[in-house]
Formats: sequence, C-alpha cells, structure tokens
Amino acid sequence: MTSWKLVRVMAGFFILLSLALGVAESPLFMSHYWLYFTAFVGINLLQSGLTDWCLMENMLRKFGVRAGC
Repeated sequence: MTSWKLVRVMAGFFILLSLALGVAESPLFMSHYWLYFTAFVGINLLQSGLTDWCLMENMLRKFGVRAGC
C-alpha cells in the first residue's frame, strides 16, 4: 500500500473512531472532547488538499512506506 492510500485509510479510521467515542448516542461514548480530534483530522485533510503537503505522509515515507499516488 502506498503512503498516499495509507494516509486516507488512517484518516478515515481516526474520524470514525473519534466519532464513536465523542457522540453521546454511541455505545462507546467517552467524552464530547473526542469531537475536537475529528475536527483536527478534518482540518489536516483540508490543509493537505490545499497545499499538497501532508506531515503523516512524510512520516510514513521515513518508516519505509513507498510513495505513490
């Protein structure tokens, strides 16, 4: 899996997890503060789309994940 695809998979996982932990109707609810993490991931996705630079992708490449689009 390329770094680009892995970033998208991780972002989706983090969003779903933070929603499960932050929405009061969820059986996994812990705190509303988890919704801030959802916003953080969304802001990073927006920034990455506008600037074509992603810190997570750079970190994955340093761990040996191959680059790709």
